[in-house]
Amino acid sequence: MTQGAGQGPAMRTDTLRDFRVPVSEPAPYPASAVMPGEGPVYGEYPAYYAEGAPAGPRPGYAPEPGGHPEPVPVAHSGTDTVPQQRPAARAEFPDADAEDDGYTPTQRDLPVIGRGAAPSGPGDTVQVQYVPQEAPAAAGPGPLYVVGDVHGYLDELIAELQAQDLIDADCHWSAGNARLWFLGDFTDRGPDGIGVIDLVMRLSAEAAAAGGYCKALMGNHELLLIGAKRFGDTPVQSGAGTATFQAAWLLNGGQRTDMDRLEDVHLQWMSRLDAATLADGHLLLHSDTTAYLDYGSSIEDVNDTIHELLNRHDADITWDLFRKFTKRFAFRDEETGPDAVRELIGTYGGGRVVHGHSPIPYLLGEVGTEDGDESRGPEAVDGPHVYADGLAIAMDGGVTMAGKLLVVQLPLSD
Repeated sequence: MTQGAGQGPAMRTDTLRDFRVPVSEPAPYPASAVMPGEGPVYGEYPAYYAEGAPAGPRPGYAPEPGGHPEPVPVAHSGTDTVPQQRPAARAEFPDADAEDDGYTPTQRDLPVIGRGAAPSGPGDTVQVQYVPQEAPAAAGPGPLYVVGDVHGYLDELIAELQAQDLIDADCHWSAGNARLWFLGDFTDRGPDGIGVIDLVMRLSAEAAAAGGYCKALMGNHELLLIGAKRFGDTPVQSGAGTATFQAAWLLNGGQRTDMDRLEDVHLQWMSRLDAATLADGHLLLHSDTTAYLDYGSSIEDVNDTIHELLNRHDADITWDLFRKFTKRFAFRDEETGPDAVRELIGTYGGGRVVHGHSPIPYLLGEVGTEDGDESRGPEAVDGPHVYADGLAIAMDGGVTMAGKLLVVQLPLSD
């Protein structure tokens, strides 16, 4: 089993391929190209990511009364037509982990609200270089920290890491033998996803040299970016008909500057990330889903199986991985949620699940509420959300929404 986040970025294994795919960017697809009998392909977030639009959430955006915007259906085509928005009915949140052959990951329309971000150019990327530190004498493992979804918000990540004294003013590792886990989703929606990946890769080397570690899990947006680069507009079968990774990536906040700067070393690093790990009695996952159980009865089996499937370079197999790890809300229901968590920790170990993926405002019902209460809006997120009888800790503070990027030390003091 490999863990890409803790290794130098230039390392390769015999099973890894060199993903030399042209950087040319296939165009989005017009609604008019939807074929008869095919279902629509919807984006997780509104599809306002047009050429020339700012990278990051649209300032001042708020859900429509009783719901949120729904993107226009998009199908594969060669015409460069920007997806449009239209009013939608009240948002619904079905049981994301119920058996549903028609489920497609791009039907989760979670809006981006109230966050503005100026795009940054390629020159703003944190470069992969480090100054080796003298490793301290062995004194047991250092404190454990976890980071929620970053989604390209490099400045916010740097600020939070500095606030926890994990990096210094020059963005170098300063936490000695501390241990740091990122829960995935480094890119899309925010302005500098590649800069985030470069920083995490560099900190991995610096932390190891100092006697600690900085590692990362694979999120569904890593799978989406890998698929968009490898397969582009190759048709795949989804629950809503024919889809493409390229269209799904654009609809889910894919940034053109990230694709332009994406290199083989980034693809290799992402494809080697583990999907699950145990740390100090915490089962760390990206997604709040039980889909991990489909890939093995141990953490090692899950990680090895996912690595093997990705290395097949098959568009449909990669789409199925993306589809399953985009499911959410398995732990939210008061009656069934705790049992879903117990099934996971009973299989893989640990006493609590710590996950990202589903923004805390959604878990709290503060955005897109199902009760039609239009007066409610998202409240400030100031820390993780503990729920499911205390068995689950949500770490996606909603940096793309009215929340914050969370970096916290485990165990929690609750």
